[in-house]
Amino acid sequence: MENGESSCRRFLQGDKSAFDEILKEYRQSLTFFIYRYVKNYDEAEDIAIDVFVEFLAHPKKYNFKTSLKTYLFMIGRCRALDYLRHNKKFIHTGLDEADTVLSDESSLPENFIIAERNKQLNDAVSRLPDDMKAAVHLVYFEGLSYEETGKVMKKSKKQVDNLLYRAKGKLKISLSEKGVEL
Repeated sequence: MENGESSCRRFLQGDKSAFDEILKEYRQSLTFFIYRYVKNYDEAEDIAIDVFVEFLAHPKKYNFKTSLKTYLFMIGRCRALDYLRHNKKFIHTGLDEADTVLSDESSLPENFIIAERNKQLNDAVSRLPDDMKAAVHLVYFEGLSYEETGKVMKKSKKQVDNLLYRAKGKLKISLSEKGVEL
């Protein structure tokens, strides 16, 4: 899929199966991104569904100037921040819902080490300030460019670069204190 453009164009032309493709492609990553803000998986799923309903109800608002993924994440971020403003509660839960994909070819000890490193990395990322956490997630977990991340976060490319530089420094310190090798 070319950043969702072909599916979106087909959807705008009336192909309802194209929306299913969009949903399948972006639902999980959008939900996980929103979860980083709201810290409640059920709420993150509800907000992600709202994002797709917004897109379904007003598909012509998407103007193809950014990738569809960036557009959906921009809406998701706004909805997550609205949720936090209206509910004023921060529920801190672990990232236990985030599945760790382990290779069948690896041995049990290797799987354990990989799972433990992933857990410690997620713990370290979750302790970052919100802007740094969002930037790390968008660039390293979602693969967005600095420019696309800046559009989602309403920051310049340089601000995203600065956030990531500081976040990497904090993560390096945090992980080295726990004895995790990078």
